[in-house]
Amino acid sequence: MTSSSSNPASDSSVKFLPQGAIIQEFIVGGHNIVLGFSSANAYTYLNAPFFGETIGRVANRIRDGVIKDLNGSKVQLARNNGSNHLHGGSVGWGKRIFTGPQVMNRDGKETVQFTYVSPHGEEGYPGTVELRVWYSTSEQADGGVSKIVLDMEYEAELVGQECEETAINITNHSYFNLSNGATLEGTEVILGTDQHLPVDSGDIPTGTVEKYPGITANEPFVLGPEEPDVDHCFIMDTDAKNVPVDTRSRPLSRLIALSHSATGVHLEVHSTEPAFQFYTGRHIDVPASEHGPQRAARSGLCVEPSRYIDAVNRPEWRDMTILKRGEKYGSRTRYVAWKA
Repeated sequence: MTSSSSNPASDSSVKFLPQGAIIQEFIVGGHNIVLGFSSANAYTYLNAPFFGETIGRVANRIRDGVIKDLNGSKVQLARNNGSNHLHGGSVGWGKRIFTGPQVMNRDGKETVQFTYVSPHGEEGYPGTVELRVWYSTSEQADGGVSKIVLDMEYEAELVGQECEETAINITNHSYFNLSNGATLEGTEVILGTDQHLPVDSGDIPTGTVEKYPGITANEPFVLGPEEPDVDHCFIMDTDAKNVPVDTRSRPLSRLIALSHSATGVHLEVHSTEPAFQFYTGRHIDVPASEHGPQRAARSGLCVEPSRYIDAVNRPEWRDMTILKRGEKYGSRTRYVAWKA
């Protein structure tokens, strides 16, 4: 089952799936700029890279799959990335079937809603959590250029009585390819920040925030066949103690701008989130099938708006990922795309 949301521009549209509230297609100027599969069923056995998935309960990694202190106790989560917990576990939210799509009018826009109730104990997490995902598309005229805007919003809250708090950090894991080819080569990138979290050999932050070598904020660079090879968390807001669990009231900031001269396609990602993982896809390894072509290393890149990695285990970062009873987790992200 799919849900298709069409933009007024005839060569632009967005398609979603109930599994993981996945973004299956994002057509811009006749080009599908996200990696995915033609069949919904293919996502159940080919999607090791998490194409298009809604990631949760906690995105990115948690060291040793352990939350040191939650509800006064240590919590052991599923370990599915070496010794670490990654993207919600062995069967994270991106692998679950959501309720929806439900088409509604929200804030004056036609909106597609998906919901998922995550039970207490799922992948080791305490507390029953209800997640709501909203997608809406619109057209934006800018200097004579018609741009397609895809807005997504996340909201989650504890709805069970099992505990007083849980950990949460939600993102979308779409892979973008603007080249209309097999790789990212030739993609121009502009990052909104050059501050990042250095990591250890297990991709867990060491605790500092430092400038990323070779990249300068708001200055363009071009992706080659193999370099730069990036898989790091970039920091938009270094004031971690003051990042709320619900960021929706914060302004949208431009995390990244992408373009490719071969297609003329441009993409900007904006979000209310304090950080984002930028990943140039070196581990992609999907065989060719009747559901799509082979996808190899650097066939797509990810921009994952989120909270800091392993924040739940660091007192100075922890509050941004702790959802308490009676509160709501929230965030907003916007994709703006066009063909010049």
